[in-house]
Amino acid sequence: MKSQVVTFLIKCPDQKGLVAKITSFFFEKGFNILSCQQYVNSIEDKYFMRIRLNADGTEISKKELEENFMELAEPLQFKWSVNYGDKKQNVAIMVSHTSHNLYDLLERHREGSLVCNIKMIISNHDKLRPIADMFGIPYHYLPVTKSTKQEQESQVINLLDANEIDLIIMARYMQILSSNFINHYPDKIINIHHSFLPAFQGANPYKRAYDRGVKLIGATAHYATEDLDEGPIIEQDVEPVTHESTLKTLKRIGADIERLVLARAVKSHLQNQIIVSGNKAIVFPEAGE
Repeated sequence: MKSQVVTFLIKCPDQKGLVAKITSFFFEKGFNILSCQQYVNSIEDKYFMRIRLNADGTEISKKELEENFMELAEPLQFKWSVNYGDKKQNVAIMVSHTSHNLYDLLERHREGSLVCNIKMIISNHDKLRPIADMFGIPYHYLPVTKSTKQEQESQVINLLDANEIDLIIMARYMQILSSNFINHYPDKIINIHHSFLPAFQGANPYKRAYDRGVKLIGATAHYATEDLDEGPIIEQDVEPVTHESTLKTLKRIGADIERLVLARAVKSHLQNQIIVSGNKAIVFPEAGE
């Protein structure tokens, strides 16, 4: 295997000797361990590991590595994935009217802090096309109504699959995706919600936050699931506000938080830092990469 960084994500029932067995396996195959992060959920008796390996000098092929690892994994009930770091993930961004998250993602991508291929922008409105043109990203305008929703989603799915999209970012795409769409891309759709979930789910969260007189305004990035705004939470943040804050002020502050939260969540996904377990996301911090 040529020089590259290989990342394994592992989850399994907690049991004695896991670290020794896993690290010994990779040592015997000639890998140098760059970092080994682990977490034990003692309440649910589950074990999680993210291990990064330097493949310099190893003679083993990808196929042989995976077959050998499977022999270790099966008796220990591992659920695992491996990323070889040899290709950038293909990303699609879905938007409606608001531009702040889209601008931020495209700028971070251009600066190199989001390492991926942004293949396209999909929108149910044509309003944000000039932004796509500015960054040289293909823009697909696919309008949708209640009566055309199924047909429009089929068009979107065909477009995503034809371009081998690995990650879909809902950067304020103000449409509720169908179960069929979501289940087509499990743990591959990141949504930004403009509140600190589980508070103020659904539509108009800033208005409801203002009416409630909140003292913190927040945003949440999560994987989309069939249950609206209830998928595994990847990243959250908040900022203090006061009784003097108007609805306009909340929206302005919230937009800044949304940018940061969404960018962090996308980066964690692209760097293979996340293991989804039920309705929770185990997010390992960056480990020197």
